[in-house]
Amino acid sequence: MDWRGRRVSGNIEDRRRIGARGGASVGGAGVLAIVVIGYFLGIDLTPLLQGEPGSAPQGQTPTESRTLTAEDQAMGEFVSVTLADTEAVWAQVFDQQLGATYTPATLVLFKGTTDSPCGGASQATGPFYCPVDRKVYLDTGFFMTLDRQLGAGGDFAAAYVVAHEIGHHVQNELGVLGKTNRARASASDAEGNAISVRVELMADCLAGVWAHHAARQLGTLDRGDVAEAMNAAARIGDDSLQRAAGRTPVPDSFTHGSSAQRMRWFETGQTSGQVARCDTFAADQP
Repeated sequence: MDWRGRRVSGNIEDRRRIGARGGASVGGAGVLAIVVIGYFLGIDLTPLLQGEPGSAPQGQTPTESRTLTAEDQAMGEFVSVTLADTEAVWAQVFDQQLGATYTPATLVLFKGTTDSPCGGASQATGPFYCPVDRKVYLDTGFFMTLDRQLGAGGDFAAAYVVAHEIGHHVQNELGVLGKTNRARASASDAEGNAISVRVELMADCLAGVWAHHAARQLGTLDRGDVAEAMNAAARIGDDSLQRAAGRTPVPDSFTHGSSAQRMRWFETGQTSGQVARCDTFAADQP
């Protein structure tokens, strides 16, 4: 993915310099376990990561200023360029396909933990979109976990993560998230999970729509980039993550979709470039 030296977004809120005094640290394998457990349980496991560099014990205000490394600076620029690409693509797609105006999201970069109106943001929660303040929360350390622990490396694999979360913002712009959140409020656990799967797969498809137009509109994709995104989609499917955690996959517990589903819906968006093709709720089987 060609990203160095390109336009960056003005919608980045960088909180990574905000540090804190903490206790003992959690190793890389421990972080992976916490990420996976938090992913499945759907809860914030921030207290287990309070010893990570830059995290503050519960209720403690950050007290130190952190110096960003060269890698931090590079990853911040990468995310900002990717966000700018999503803004350019979705502005055009909204105009041409939906007859509407796209309002960009803000992306919050942090290290360790930070607050959001949707709850605590941490390595345990992973990247997420909060519809309350219309912001994406991302600890770029997740990219290292994605690469070294989950086997989904490469610039475009990381770009897919950003594009997926922006896909949730697109859903919010279209009114999808409001409807599905109301439906989940009165649904059983199994029904709620099924709704969540369709929401997540739609975001995968919308990430594919972005990839389609980024290649044609911006010319920024290199050979092999789509394969990196497909590999990332496969690595973070519910069945793959449950196996990685030593569990037998249980489809009723899925909240994001299987590896095959995530790959298929990303490919649907990437090959078609059409938002209309991403209606996972109209499909008999997601």
